[in-house]
Amino acid sequence: MCQLFIRADDSLWRSKTKSLRIQGVVTSIRLEVFFWDILEELSFRDHMAVNQLITKLYLESLDADHDIGNFTSFLRVCCSRYLSLIADGDLSRETELPLEKVDAKNIIERETLRKKQRSALFNDNEKNPSVH
Repeated sequence: MCQLFIRADDSLWRSKTKSLRIQGVVTSIRLEVFFWDILEELSFRDHMAVNQLITKLYLESLDADHDIGNFTSFLRVCCSRYLSLIADGDLSRETELPLEKVDAKNIIERETLRKKQRSALFNDNEKNPSVH
């Protein structure tokens, strides 16, 4: 199992810092190259630059009253959720459909249901270690 990760392109986990301006304030964001690649895919999909996508995520998070004290963690989770939703079949990697056009409410409901089902499965496995 570990070879799948150990032998991957090591540039993916190298950090890269980018400077951008959000509401007139210059800031720097440091993420692994892997996450920058996913943010590029997301921004391409929604026909905007990466800086525009990050600014939009930041402002919409503020509008939703989220605590974004660790914004880089938020961006990593956004990227991870995007890939998870693709893996679970809720999203396609096809770039024709911008994310702003997907049925977010329905996708989040299915995601929540799956999380409950997986949690129940994991809890059952802990009670019955022979399943491993």
